[in-house]
Amino acid sequence: MVGDALAASFTNAMRDAGELALGYFRQGAKTSAEVTTKAGGSPVTEADFLVDRILKEKLEALVPGAAWLSEETADTDARLSNRLVLIVDPIDGTRAFVNGDATWAIAVALVADGRPVLGVIHAPALKETYVAVKGQGAVLNGRPISVSKCPELDANARVSGPSPLASNLRAAGVEFTLQPKIPSLAMRIARVASGDLEAAFASEHAHDWDIAAADLILQEAGGVLASLHDGPLIYNRSDTRHGLLTAAPAQIHMQINDAFRRVKTAGLQAAGK
Repeated sequence: MVGDALAASFTNAMRDAGELALGYFRQGAKTSAEVTTKAGGSPVTEADFLVDRILKEKLEALVPGAAWLSEETADTDARLSNRLVLIVDPIDGTRAFVNGDATWAIAVALVADGRPVLGVIHAPALKETYVAVKGQGAVLNGRPISVSKCPELDANARVSGPSPLASNLRAAGVEFTLQPKIPSLAMRIARVASGDLEAAFASEHAHDWDIAAADLILQEAGGVLASLHDGPLIYNRSDTRHGLLTAAPAQIHMQINDAFRRVKTAGLQAAGK
């Protein structure tokens, strides 16, 4: 269903949108874009909305009839009856974008029947573009990537994620070297796909738009993104949120999730539940 031409068209659309976003980005300084606060306290900028509008126009023209799900577009139930949906995060890592940190990205996935078949993550300020097509592998700037061959986590393994989750893993006896948390969850997962990290994890309530593109990129690079239930993540549900997530090579993923489950069980037992 997805060929090289469609993947290239998606990538070109995202690069065009990325150039516009870069016009508002200031390396090491506050963005020039107007910044407002969404319900819940997270920031959003005029660049988020601009990228959202441009991508909606360009991507819907490439996949006519596909539904649309974006962090910055009001959601409706209409998408639930459509087997094809475009899932978009116009700027993943908006806080980084606002504060002059280059680790932000545009993330787009084409999902068919609940699973991504095309995923692109474009980080304009870093000049990094990750692309994956189902069954065809994953690339970074056109070069094939694969996950770390490390057989298990040890003191030298590089891991990125929230500090409380890292503390939980260490309490379960897992050793690793905690790297600074990458603000963009899509980029955090992509760095596992490229082998720059051995593993990454995310707290509960990541949304479809945060992870759908990265999920396919990691899968095609030989890794796994899953919740504690271990099954494949399903997208385009009525509830777009997900539970605690682990991204890792297949050989490491089970080790991490077993540790998280031990911590969870111990916590429940301590609470008498």
